Amino acid sequence: MIGRIAGRIEYKAEDHVLIDVRGVGYVVCCSERVLASMPRAGEATALFTDLLVREDLLQLFGFPSLVEKEWFRLLLSVQGVGAKASLAILGALGPDGTSRAIALGDWNAIKAAKGIGPKTAQRVVNELKDKAPTVMAMGAGPVASAEDVVIDDDAPTPAPPKTPKPAPAPQAVPAQTEALSALTNLGYSPSDAASAVAQAVGDEPEATTSGLIRAALKLLAPKS
Repeated sequence: MIGRIAGRIEYKAEDHVLIDVRGVGYVVCCSERVLASMPRAGEATALFTDLLVREDLLQLFGFPSLVEKEWFRLLLSVQGVGAKASLAILGALGPDGTSRAIALGDWNAIKAAKGIGPKTAQRVVNELKDKAPTVMAMGAGPVASAEDVVIDDDAPTPAPPKTPKPAPAPQAVPAQTEALSALTNLGYSPSDAASAVAQAVGDEPEATTSGLIRAALKLLAPKS
């Protein structure tokens, strides 16, 4: 199993990238969103990968984080959802958007992905809703880093100097994870807690942990 690829980008196509790893080129299929976020040809990159094995085909799929890779694997487990459809959903929503849509039962958001019909979208939500809390609790998860990529001096396309990337917002994901944990500790079911937190995050993305807990508790309170 190939779980991670790190090397120099040779070229990017519409649905895949070729990454040179010490003279060996790996074709890695990615969503449009992931491809757009990757650096230019000649620069270093790293992706977590999932190897899909078929009778007559071996395909590598690449993701910038383990959370996105986990969603890809879960989406593939849904009947009628293949690799192309899974990438379409993740490409349209991203891992956080996918988590929120499934936790909230929002199949219309899933249906917005290219090639996803209403029946498939409903099936995705119904089959994965109970698994959303586990993925959401992972937080941002590890992110593939190109810091340790070695590019040989005699490579045909030298890598330009790296430019610092802005650090991700430090609070949003830990707050979501901590709020989920607090609500389940209070006795709420993981699926109910995930749905409430997802809605609270959608209403106020920059909320602190305590803010998310308060908002989620209001949503979970019995309606009079």
